[in-house]
Amino acid sequence: MAVIGRVLRLASLIRRDTDDLLAGHELTRAEFDVLCALRRNGVLNPGQISREMLSSGAAITKRLDRLARMGLVSRAASERDRRVVQVRLTDKGVALIDELLPSQLKAERAALENLSEADRSALAGLLGTVLQTVEGVTA
Repeated sequence: MAVIGRVLRLASLIRRDTDDLLAGHELTRAEFDVLCALRRNGVLNPGQISREMLSSGAAITKRLDRLARMGLVSRAASERDRRVVQVRLTDKGVALIDELLPSQLKAERAALENLSEADRSALAGLLGTVLQTVEGVTA
């Protein structure tokens, strides 16, 4: 129980810090995650975003609608298949994610700064094993 309690507490603290960072930009964590996925991949269709985010298509559509209204993403029909919509960051979206991401990564690094590289690697492996077990149980 101590391990799960600590994992939950850590997740709560990291969520709080992320929420604080995003609040000034009127973004939710879920929207931030979409922006990060687009920054990593360049162009994705909504189905790809849905799979990467493990979210429903309806939830992704809602997020994309809001991000488009904010001028952070654009959607356009694929040149190869007009039925497929491609989503990409706008210049404003790139600028925002490039502003926010370093602060987020700095906070994540700070959370682990007291661990050696070997300890970080071991922790990642152990948490990965637990995650696979839990995902297997709940799948």
